[in-house]
Amino acid sequence: MSSNKGIDTIAAARMQAANGERVVVKAGTNSLTDEQSNLDDAKLDKLVDDITDLHNAGKDVIFVSSGAVGAGKGRIGFNGETIEESQALSTVGQSYLMRRYTESFERYDRKIAQILLTQHDLENPERFTNFRNTIETLLEWDIIPIINENDAVTIQEIQIGDNDMLSSSVAIGLDADLLVTLTDVGGVYTGNPKDDPNAERIEAVSNNYATVQSIVEATSSGSFGGIRTKVQGARGVSEHGIPAIIAQSTEENVLQKVAAGEPVGTIFLPINGETDE
Repeated sequence: MSSNKGIDTIAAARMQAANGERVVVKAGTNSLTDEQSNLDDAKLDKLVDDITDLHNAGKDVIFVSSGAVGAGKGRIGFNGETIEESQALSTVGQSYLMRRYTESFERYDRKIAQILLTQHDLENPERFTNFRNTIETLLEWDIIPIINENDAVTIQEIQIGDNDMLSSSVAIGLDADLLVTLTDVGGVYTGNPKDDPNAERIEAVSNNYATVQSIVEATSSGSFGGIRTKVQGARGVSEHGIPAIIAQSTEENVLQKVAAGEPVGTIFLPINGETDE
């Protein structure tokens, strides 16, 4: 594609993202815990700072937070070796996680609500209608919903995805204007940035998705493997006309930058049937 057209298209997508009134923000476990799986107060408070900035800008913010299993591991000093143990750890960590969120949001006199979901809740029409009605009511009350996978009764997100596909489904189902996935890397790269100093950030994904997908598949391993489901989730919402951004949770004022249309992270351009080639 021509460089000018590409730049204009990306800039337009950035502005569409910036102007979105309903934003789903997803944060992964690594954005909330330290290397010993302890809940990291500084990381959590920064996430709350960033979400509050977005909320203060007049946006409806729906927060999808992972971290229950990780927080549970740190809370009781046990990693868990089976799915059943991970599910039990999630119940310990979830209550602690919400306590800390409550305390942190209280710094801004903000109220929050907890919703635990499974994919079945989103796929069953009656259950989804109930979920959506609850979300709409909370937003009317100016309360920030915090959603997590109900790990105590389902195993899919424990095994893979870390809420990435759930957040994508939530964004689509609630007619969000933007999905922002916050992680411990600055976006999607041409290689694994944790291992490859020459890896470069890919600014935008549109008709180059097949190439990006190949790069991710070839370079994903270990903890970086989670980028695959983040890319899949972002692509899923973009196919519904919703821009998606994968960005680094530790970047200063990251959500303010998104709301200002600045070139932060990797943006997935909404697909409208056209190509840039």
